[in-house]
Amino acid sequence: MRRFRIGLTARIIAVLVVLGVAVFPLYWMLVTALSSNGDLFADRPRLVPDIGHFGVFVDALAEGKAAGWLLNSLVIAVGTMVLSVGLGIPLGYALSRFSFRGKAVLTLVLLFTQMLPEALMVVPLFALFRRFDLLDSLTGLVLVNSAFVLPIVALILKGAIDGIPRELEEAARADGGRPFTVLTRINMPLIAPSIAATAVIAFFHAWNEYVFAVTFIFTPELQPASVGIANFIGELGTPIQTVMAVAFLFTLPAVAFYLLAQKYVVSGMTAGAVKG
Repeated sequence: MRRFRIGLTARIIAVLVVLGVAVFPLYWMLVTALSSNGDLFADRPRLVPDIGHFGVFVDALAEGKAAGWLLNSLVIAVGTMVLSVGLGIPLGYALSRFSFRGKAVLTLVLLFTQMLPEALMVVPLFALFRRFDLLDSLTGLVLVNSAFVLPIVALILKGAIDGIPRELEEAARADGGRPFTVLTRINMPLIAPSIAATAVIAFFHAWNEYVFAVTFIFTPELQPASVGIANFIGELGTPIQTVMAVAFLFTLPAVAFYLLAQKYVVSGMTAGAVKG
């Protein structure tokens, strides 16, 4: 019994340490945002946020256009998530269940695209977007982010569908089910955790993307938060409290989305189990 208590205590301490390491950067952003200039450059750092400086958040949202930046980031991230997952499901299903010429080559090409840095594609994509009038638009960013994250989404979903016994699909087809019905009624419920995992990947990719956003967006009102925060950095000075306040607000939606989807992502570890 004593050994069990010692083991339980050690586990609780380990969990608290890991939780503290994970949460501390977010907490430190809050403390810095709510600190005065004197506290920032004092000999001893301030460890408790000063609620009296909460006005920095109000000023950042009202005067710094942070609310619009956050909304733009949300539109881009949600649009990328919906488009990439919506296209990745049928693509992953086709790669898993259908045989066609060039299938192996296509799979390798999808894998190879993950090795290409975004900076390498900026110039050709800029010329392409200018031709199709997609510059300075959120639609263009949704398309380019979806193009970059779609291959990994498709490959993850392909692996999930590979783990589903073909007998289930054959039974559904024997009952008159078409491929689309088999995909939506049989496969998608079974790979729901993998779909949730790919949705998280697509969301965070678009939420944090900077290179394409700073290159393709010219209007300040259309910039996402990842670009807007960088605009606070000036040659003569940087408002550290404002930067941290906007960074804190920029982090919260991503953390909230991950916490909501966490149980579905974790359950993906047991994906592939089929009830008889």
